[in-house]
Amino acid sequence: MKEISPQEAYDTLRQDTGAVYIDVRTVEEFAAGHPEGAVNIPIAFHDPAQGMVYNHEFVEVVERHYAKDRKLLLGCKAGPRSNSAANLLEQTGYQDVASVAGGFGGMRDPYGQVVVEGWAGLGLPVSQENGEGTSYEWLAAER
Repeated sequence: MKEISPQEAYDTLRQDTGAVYIDVRTVEEFAAGHPEGAVNIPIAFHDPAQGMVYNHEFVEVVERHYAKDRKLLLGCKAGPRSNSAANLLEQTGYQDVASVAGGFGGMRDPYGQVVVEGWAGLGLPVSQENGEGTSYEWLAAER
């Protein structure tokens, strides 16, 4: 699986108008701030009783909106969820998928020190837009 930095993701989005940044964090995380132009398709949801639970519609929603040859950049808060999502999409036939190392918030070591800077920490454009065309609610309902 291919990994790219947040800066590489930003540059790719500026140079390739067909590239899409899919933020795989929860709806709540996405609404609090995300890379400008990103869409939200969570790989998991937070369940108060069970913790994080897999979104069984993840692949279906991606497939409904994006062709298998589309360039997809997947990001989360730090990297692990986007790695899982990228692997899953590659297994279902997506050909040009990359996980954004450091995600939105940056990857930290066990002591809380940033070891890979994230999108927000690099000062890349951030948005809180969460409506038609970008929100999971809209994407999941759009047939």
